[in-house]
Amino acid sequence: MSKHSEACCKIPPVVSEGYELKGRYIDLCGLKTYVTGPPDASKAILSVYDIFGFFPQTLQGADILATGDTEQSYQVFMPDFFNGNPALMDWYPPVNDEQKAIVGEWFKEAQWSIHKPKIPGLLREAEKTNPNIKAWGIMGYCWGGKMASIIGGDEPGLFKVAVQTSPARIDADEAAQVKIPTMLLASKGEEAEIVKEYEERLTVPKHVERFDDQVHGWMSARADLKNDRVKAAYERSYALALKFFHDYL
Repeated sequence: MSKHSEACCKIPPVVSEGYELKGRYIDLCGLKTYVTGPPDASKAILSVYDIFGFFPQTLQGADILATGDTEQSYQVFMPDFFNGNPALMDWYPPVNDEQKAIVGEWFKEAQWSIHKPKIPGLLREAEKTNPNIKAWGIMGYCWGGKMASIIGGDEPGLFKVAVQTSPARIDADEAAQVKIPTMLLASKGEEAEIVKEYEERLTVPKHVERFDDQVHGWMSARADLKNDRVKAAYERSYALALKFFHDYL
């Protein structure tokens, strides 16, 4: 478990519909990138979205990470790895061969091995826009959660801390390789035994928690913020993530 500082973080009011972004879009390494938070912050978070790309719920999450710590500010960068071609919500769940083929074809260009090599260059370019950045954390949603798990094990020195939520394709063997403090927030969509095994294999400071009443993606594109129960879980989850970044970044 982490050494949470309970007084550090205050989640700004969560907007259920019609959210207005606090940040802006810039170009980083040819990728449209959402950036939010103080432009002179000394600490930054790379936010790696889910397969649905720039969704209001995910972008609002980036703003929460940038503004919710009352003691430490973060600048948050969310690159569009999919270049304006995210997966569509209508594709899920694929129920026939045609839909499965569409999803399979899309994933050919969404392999983690294709996009992970872009990350060191993205961090360097971000630091050119803000030379004050001295340390990075990574926040990964679903597809991005898997990215955080992989990069936490084989890219030493890039990130000081990782937070995963509803991570895709959880692999306990990866957990044994992770070298940075890691939080994993799981939904009812991730198999409990696999989450438990991942937690047991982690040898770094950690916080692993299941939200058994929440769907996969409740902190990002699938968050139905009009539902009070989902909104409460969304708020609590971001508070947990902020405290973890506060303690280890």
